[in-house]
Amino acid sequence: MLEIEDLHVQYGNIEALHGISLHVKSGEMVALLGANGAGKSTTLMSIMRLPPPEAPRVTRGRIAYNGIDLLPIPTHQVVARHKIGLVPEGRRVFGNLTVLENLKLATYARKDSDQIDRDYERVFSLFPRLSDRKNQRVDTLSGGEQQMLATGRAFMGGAEFILLDEPSMGLSPLLMQGLFKVLMELNRAGMTLFVVEQNAHIALKYAHRAYLMEAGRIVMASNASDLAANPQIQKAYLG
Repeated sequence: MLEIEDLHVQYGNIEALHGISLHVKSGEMVALLGANGAGKSTTLMSIMRLPPPEAPRVTRGRIAYNGIDLLPIPTHQVVARHKIGLVPEGRRVFGNLTVLENLKLATYARKDSDQIDRDYERVFSLFPRLSDRKNQRVDTLSGGEQQMLATGRAFMGGAEFILLDEPSMGLSPLLMQGLFKVLMELNRAGMTLFVVEQNAHIALKYAHRAYLMEAGRIVMASNASDLAANPQIQKAYLG
């Protein structure tokens, strides 16, 4: 579904990704692990085609989605036409709007009103706390509830493939487990997920496969269970 080959990207004159290659198959949950500053978020911004200065400039390589070259495609078409959704680091929800208004904003490019109604029901079924707070201003929600909203918003955009940037950040262990159980449920229902995570424990518990990134390079890739059993990974990332 997603193929990245020999991807090089730069911020100004500084290269941030040094020829990474990875792939995500339809129906998988794949994790991208690594320390802060390894290049994980840069990878997601490159896939989403976010423009500089927020995102880096691709200087070489290939990003293909279902066989289509994404490099010349603007961000709004990546979302609306190719149905890729992003749950960004820090959530970036609209605090002065209600939960329902945030979800409605995500449907701006959709024409399938009947399916939109079903998707609202699906989001509120996955996240009952959002249903209880759907008319509440988002800036009054807890961090965990805002993360639920950011995930639901990507789903309401009609996404078939969702990228998540550090979804566990700032969450309690209980909320973290609950969120990843929802992600697992979405995945089992057919959603393809690519999850950037510093928390290797939680990512390797739920992902099918994982890549390890260090200093802008992919240094290891395997099934999640094999990586979790790897002594090097255990020492560096699992304590």
